[in-house]
Amino acid sequence: MSPLLLFGLGALFLAVLIGVGTLVLGGGQTGVAKGLAAIDQVYAAPTAPGTAPPAAGRGVSRAVLATLAGLLTPRAATGWLRRWLDYAGNPVGWPLERILETQGLGLTVLGILGGLVGLAGKGVAGAVVGALIGAVAGFALPPILVYDAGIRRQQRIERDLPDALDLLTLSVEAGLGFDAALAQVATTMPGPLAGEIARVLHEMQMGVRRADALRGLAARTRVLQLRTTATAVMQAGELGIPIANVLREQANEMRLVRRQRAEEQARKVPVKVVIPLILCLFPALFIVVIGPAAINLLHLVAR
Repeated sequence: MSPLLLFGLGALFLAVLIGVGTLVLGGGQTGVAKGLAAIDQVYAAPTAPGTAPPAAGRGVSRAVLATLAGLLTPRAATGWLRRWLDYAGNPVGWPLERILETQGLGLTVLGILGGLVGLAGKGVAGAVVGALIGAVAGFALPPILVYDAGIRRQQRIERDLPDALDLLTLSVEAGLGFDAALAQVATTMPGPLAGEIARVLHEMQMGVRRADALRGLAARTRVLQLRTTATAVMQAGELGIPIANVLREQANEMRLVRRQRAEEQARKVPVKVVIPLILCLFPALFIVVIGPAAINLLHLVAR
C-alpha cells in the first residue's frame, strides 16, 4: 500500500474520530445545523470589544474544534488571520476564536463528506482523495472569506478617502479644530472610513494620544495614502506645522493620484475588451460575412 494511501486513510480516520468525539462530547448533538446553531447562540450575546465570551458558555465541542484548528494553524498564519480581521473591520460575532472553530468544523464535516462521496464513487482511493480535498477546502474556506471581506473593505476605504480628505481640509480651513473636523467627517460620510475615524475619536476621548490613535489607524489599513496622511499629520503635530497646510498638500496629492488611477483604468479598457471581442463578436462576424459565401461554394461543389 502506497504512503499516500496510508496517509489519506489516516486523515479520513482522524476526521471521523474527531467528528464522532465532538458530537458525543458536545451533548449528543447530531447534524451540522445544530452545531452551527449552538455557535450562533453563544455569540449572539453582545460582548465588550476585546473581551472573549465566558468560558462556561463554550461547549466542549467548540473547544475541541478550536483546539484542532489551533494545532493545525501555524503561529504566523494565526497572526495573518488576526491582521486580516482588523482589515475587515473585526465583523461583529466573528472573533478569531470563532474563525478557528469554524475551520475545525469545516475540516471535520467536509472531510467526512468528501470521504463518503469518494468512497461511493471510486472506492478506497476515491475516499482518500475526497477526504483530503474536503478537509483542505473546509479548513481554508473561513480564511478565504475573511481575506475577501478585508480586500473589499480596504477598497471601499480607498475610494472614500479623497472625498473624506477634501471634507477634512475644508473643515479645518473653515476654523474647526482637527478633532472637530474628524468628528464632522465621521458623522457626515458613510462607510468603513467613517467608522475608522470614529474609532480614532473614541480612542482619543478615552485618553489615547492623538499620535498613538493615528498610528493605530495606519496599522489597521492597507491603503498607502491613508497611512501617508496619518504619518504626515503625526509629524505636523510633533513639529508644530499647521495641520491645514499638511491636509491641503495631502488633498492635492490625493486628487492627482485619483486622476492617475482613472487614467490607468481607462488605458486598461482596450486590453480587457480584446478577449470578449474575439470570443463574441468575431465568430458572429465570420458567420455573417463568410457564411453565405461558404454556402454558395458548397452548392457549386455539389453541382
